[in-house]
Amino acid sequence: METPERRLSLSAILLDICDDPDPTVTVGEIVHRFGRRAFGALLFFFSAPNWLPLPPGSSTFLALPLVLLTPQVAFGVQGPWLPRFIDDREMKRAALARSIRKIVPMLQRVEKVSRPRLLWMFGPIGDRAIGLTCFLLSLVLLLPIPLGNMAPGAAIAAFGLAMVQRDGVLALIGYVITAVSAALLVIGGAAAIHALRELLGWLAIN
Repeated sequence: METPERRLSLSAILLDICDDPDPTVTVGEIVHRFGRRAFGALLFFFSAPNWLPLPPGSSTFLALPLVLLTPQVAFGVQGPWLPRFIDDREMKRAALARSIRKIVPMLQRVEKVSRPRLLWMFGPIGDRAIGLTCFLLSLVLLLPIPLGNMAPGAAIAAFGLAMVQRDGVLALIGYVITAVSAALLVIGGAAAIHALRELLGWLAIN
């Protein structure tokens, strides 16, 4: 029999979603399962799969709910809202479970060492700062950048888990990964511009 702590853990909820006999699950059902911790759990749920090998276009699909949810965190909305066409979107549970089960062992290790701390990083100001940061990161996830979704996805996942656990250390990790993601984006953009200029110069000569 599961302990109350396990029933309340994010990893336990994710495993319950996997084990449900219904072959499909809607986004709305997942939101309902997460209950009072829905914002943080949903940030983790839609960002963590970006660490895994995904079919082309998957990061854009995963980013769309994040683009809608993160401004709600930034504005202090009490409960998540998604439009009906996303709320009713069905996913095959077997495919979803395969991805979740790859993430859960890591999540369980984090849950064992995570605890409420540095609580000043949350509250009206802290949560809004996290929401704004995650919104900007979710916009990056919409861009078709090869391998460019891993760092932003990791940052949003860290922020989401921080909100669930009320763990300021995880929030700090999220901010560090955000800085790394921004640096990679700037470097990648500069390299792309340089390559384009070189190509245009070569075409002009020839």
